[in-house]
Amino acid sequence: MDKRVREAYEYIASKISLKPKIALILGSGLGFLANEVKNAQHISYKDIPHFPYSTAPGHEGKLVFGELFGKEVVVLSGRFHIYEGWNPTDIKLVIHTLKLLGIERMLVTNAAGAINTSYTPGDIVMVKDVINLMFRNPLRGPNDEDIGPRFPDMLGAFDRDWMEKVKEVFPEMKEGVYIAVTGPTYETPAEIKAFRKLGADLVGMSTVPELIVCAHSGIKALVFSCATNMAAGVLEQPLSHEEVVEVANKVKEKFIEVVRKALEVLE
Repeated sequence: MDKRVREAYEYIASKISLKPKIALILGSGLGFLANEVKNAQHISYKDIPHFPYSTAPGHEGKLVFGELFGKEVVVLSGRFHIYEGWNPTDIKLVIHTLKLLGIERMLVTNAAGAINTSYTPGDIVMVKDVINLMFRNPLRGPNDEDIGPRFPDMLGAFDRDWMEKVKEVFPEMKEGVYIAVTGPTYETPAEIKAFRKLGADLVGMSTVPELIVCAHSGIKALVFSCATNMAAGVLEQPLSHEEVVEVANKVKEKFIEVVRKALEVLE
């Protein structure tokens, strides 16, 4: 067991008595969901030994323990991006710490650019697969056999049963493939054309490192992308982070309803 993971776990466990089995990661502009947690207990990332912390706008940077729509959860209000200077292994530390805390399922959210021209800004898309163009893997280095295998199968990252239950509730929900890049620059129109040919529907700068570590740790994941803008070159207009946050706020009620239903279908 990585000593840093153990120390992060022990610090959190000393502060929180709750034992949730579900974690949620909130993407850019989606931090409002943390306000829905009842009987909330907060721990700042900066207080947790060895934890990375959030620096991107729209990411608060804290763990929120409590009850969300009838389920005990821990919400990661703010995530960690490679473009902030964090190493992918820092993301591994976070997910492995959650595993040690007893997390079995993870609902991952992100704000993404829409490559698929049938999408419109504000669509909430269920991610069915991913493409890793970050060219960096959080599992590089010595493997911890106590947590997972040296060569995890990425098919194990997604909770297909959970996805099917969500589709029964939202039969019209779009599904898509998410392609991950490191950022922080937005993609060029030529890159978006190439990504489309690779089969990508959405593009973003997160999510895949977390999914890789989930697959390694045996944590089953469900992923929702909020398509906050059309990707570069789809429309003749510049991209901005302000637009991402603005659109995420506009779909606040719809997004909360999707997450509520996604949690309610779990037994």
